[in-house]
Amino acid sequence: MEGTFREQLFFVVLCLSVLKGDTRYIEENEITPEGLFSLLNSELKREIPEELMYSRPLQCLDMVAAEGQFTFTADRPQLSCAAFFIAEPNQVISVEYDSVDIDCRGGDFIKVFDGWVMKGEKFPSSQDHALPLMERYVDYCDSGTVRRTVRSSQNVAMVFFRVHTVGSSFTLTVRKPINPFPCNIISQTPEGSFTMVIPQQHRNCSFSIIYPVEIKIAELSLGHLNDFPIKSMPGCAGAGDFVELLGGNGMDPSKMFPVADLCYNINGPAQMKIGCDNTVVRMVSSGRFVNRVVFQYRLLDRQELQRIKVNSVEDFCFSG
Repeated sequence: MEGTFREQLFFVVLCLSVLKGDTRYIEENEITPEGLFSLLNSELKREIPEELMYSRPLQCLDMVAAEGQFTFTADRPQLSCAAFFIAEPNQVISVEYDSVDIDCRGGDFIKVFDGWVMKGEKFPSSQDHALPLMERYVDYCDSGTVRRTVRSSQNVAMVFFRVHTVGSSFTLTVRKPINPFPCNIISQTPEGSFTMVIPQQHRNCSFSIIYPVEIKIAELSLGHLNDFPIKSMPGCAGAGDFVELLGGNGMDPSKMFPVADLCYNINGPAQMKIGCDNTVVRMVSSGRFVNRVVFQYRLLDRQELQRIKVNSVEDFCFSG
């Protein structure tokens, strides 16, 4: 019951700030949060025997947290639809087109996006994703006959679709393969722990928690400090390897406020309360070293948020 409540809370928070859409792809997005409590329920996490495949209809606005087969059938023209897919932190999303009956020439489309888009902001940000933005959109009408399966780079993905004709339909099979080195993650819950490791790769990784939380850094190991003496670097300026804590009310880490920069090793707890709608732990790696950060997070209660708000001198959101 507790896990189900967390999933519902996550989706409620998500939908209260839900997309106004990327106007290039969803030009008339008027989706509202009405009735969204029923979209993510206990059956999404139901244990399904391996020999059976979970299946259910796909809604015009939907959240999918389970592997299975999902079918959308238009009962009226649906011009602005989006389905959010989310997996565990150490998984990615695989979307396979099983059957598609839409009119591409008539303006219908199905587009898989490698990440999430909300209110025009994208996760992961362009700074943190290996692909150029346009390559993160895969249009069935352009590539469906030759590319039947699309795989995300992280634990979240989206499907945008538009269908004009009643009776048009498509079926997707969603799987969640293991990702041995997860990078760029959205947490499904407001509390938990995670270990992020970047093994000598020049990349940036963000762990996003769409809640106001307390972050506790239990361990931070930056490889460059094993070979070079620690230097005083205000704001970690010039450091090629560091961790930053970010806060904000949008999805894009590059548009969030830097709360703290960490460019030194930590072997004991260091904690901070961030009263933002979205909190991000972001690691920047030069690729020359193995970097590792271990952290825990928990949801702030109303009294904590109120105290932070009263005591905070920042106006971006509340930190303490």
